[in-house]
Amino acid sequence: MDWVQWIVAGLMAIAIWFVYFTCRKRITNWETFKKYRRKPAIFIFWHGRSMMLSPIVCLGGMRAYAVASRHKDGRMMAKLQRLFGLKSIYGSTSDGGISVLRQGVRVLRRGDYSMCMSPDGPGGPSLRVQDGALYFAKMTGAPIIPVCYSASHAWFQKRWDRYLVALPFSLITCKVGKPIFVDSKINATEFEALRKKVEDIMVRQVREMDGEFNLFQVEQDLKSSEFKKNLRAQRDAARAKKKTQPRK
Repeated sequence: MDWVQWIVAGLMAIAIWFVYFTCRKRITNWETFKKYRRKPAIFIFWHGRSMMLSPIVCLGGMRAYAVASRHKDGRMMAKLQRLFGLKSIYGSTSDGGISVLRQGVRVLRRGDYSMCMSPDGPGGPSLRVQDGALYFAKMTGAPIIPVCYSASHAWFQKRWDRYLVALPFSLITCKVGKPIFVDSKINATEFEALRKKVEDIMVRQVREMDGEFNLFQVEQDLKSSEFKKNLRAQRDAARAKKKTQPRK
């Protein structure tokens, strides 16, 4: 029921505000945030790093739309976003992707709103930048701005995105990255190279920030993922080599 979702969203908002106001904050490159908070820009953050960004965005006076899933959980999160001053665009890469693209382009072309989105949402794979944000940037000229947060005391939820829950009385660090622009005439090869560059920047962000507080869950996941990827690549190379060898 709709009113139940509003109650749950309200309780979540109260909990987030409580944690935020009991914590110390250190924000890097705040000037970029202030420059683009009410202009066409695409602020991107990992799906598991949204908790403490909500109050920062709210108190920072951002005027923005956030992408939310059409599913039940997504609609509840849209209500939570609303309590922090964000409007919602419904859809995802797997559900209503074209609709989201059209809505997002329309929002950015208005000239007075930015967008917030998780490039690895709504269902992963974790820490993998999908194409959506780059398409928005390519079609509108709006810059992509990577954002990340970490906390000195936190725990990771056991879910696909390793959602980071900051604990009260922590030190919260937030880093706003440099704007990244996408040429409207970029070809497919250049597009993929830029997508990988954005992904590398965001992975480096989270590694450095978590490393400061000795939080190694994401680092362990990345190493495990890289190991599996390298193992698959070695197997594929071995199979390809075997096929090219002449039969005796």
